[in-house]
Amino acid sequence: MFNIFNVLLYQPLFQSLLFLTNILGGSLGLSIIALTLLLRFILIPLTIPSLKSAQKIKDLKPELDKLKAKYGADKKQLQLEQLKLYQQHGVNPAAGCLPTLIQFAVLIAMYQVLMDFITKNGNLGNINLHFLWFNVSQPDPIYILPLLTGISQLVLSLMLSPAIEHHPETTKAKTENVQDMAETMQQQMLFIMPVMTAVLALRFPAGLALYWLVTTVFSTIQQYFVSGWGGLARYFNLARKYVRNHR
Repeated sequence: MFNIFNVLLYQPLFQSLLFLTNILGGSLGLSIIALTLLLRFILIPLTIPSLKSAQKIKDLKPELDKLKAKYGADKKQLQLEQLKLYQQHGVNPAAGCLPTLIQFAVLIAMYQVLMDFITKNGNLGNINLHFLWFNVSQPDPIYILPLLTGISQLVLSLMLSPAIEHHPETTKAKTENVQDMAETMQQQMLFIMPVMTAVLALRFPAGLALYWLVTTVFSTIQQYFVSGWGGLARYFNLARKYVRNHR
């Protein structure tokens, strides 16, 4: 298993980062940004279909809520009806799993690559570990990078969340029934994930936080072009209402 990980992820990333560092004047920070963008462009054929599938599922939420209200007591029948609905609209609920798994695998590999770059710095040629205000081998000393990482993750999480709209057919069902535990946890993760990301960025080398920041910003832009502001539009509307009411 380790050999597969080494051949498919670690070695290609290590050699690519080394190559980019050599052609970008030895700047490891610039090389991390360039490699991150390169990886995300390579993954576009996988991520775009998964984003479109996720958007279709969001659009089907009112119909899914109706099915929950109708078949909530019969979990087996509910699953069958949901599957029928997905098939009717050409939706694959598992479409987003593969890109997510790949991104986490790349994150783990990038951590190992960065650690090796730091420890082998003297044997890899003239590599500059300093970038902007931080050293990529150490945590950001003034916490700007972790803050930006957390904010960008929050924006992306809110964009990915379903826009909450008023559906008369489902409002009654929701008031009469307790929400599914999975939905409650999903709402909590909208805010837990950005906090966890920022905390990890505080503790890990700034190079890894830089990678996560760039990939999150890329994901945000990608998400916007696929489905607009998504659930974030609701918060924009709330902010506008607040400003109008407090003028």
